[in-house]
Amino acid sequence: MAHNVKGYLLYSSVLFSSSAWAAAPGSQLDWATTFGSLLFVVAFILFLAWLLKRMRFPSLVNQQGLSVVRQIPVGTKERIMIVQAGEEQFLVGVTSQSIQLISKLDKPLSQEELNKSSLSQSPFANQLTQLLKKNDKN
Repeated sequence: MAHNVKGYLLYSSVLFSSSAWAAAPGSQLDWATTFGSLLFVVAFILFLAWLLKRMRFPSLVNQQGLSVVRQIPVGTKERIMIVQAGEEQFLVGVTSQSIQLISKLDKPLSQEELNKSSLSQSPFANQLTQLLKKNDKN
């Protein structure tokens, strides 16, 4: 019985020694910081993927001579676009399943016409230009 008590005392002194406790929290802290860093990196990568998807960068393929001049959303996934191919412009309807040619524009729209129409149809742009003009006067 005395031998068992000495064994328990020896075991408890080793268990409760400062070096044993100092190693355990440090290793748990190392695992926690490693896991937290891993979660942060994965979340950051997902955020960048979401951001790139939202910004809709043009593809890196050479698109010389083909561009979207103007687009107007008409539904959640439906749009009407003016596409310029060379010197010609086409009015097309775009859905999630198909792209349909509506008509070929007889007279292509100039950049000045597009800029005027986009500013006249956007109330936010009108308000912003008015505020900027007011601030310039002051």
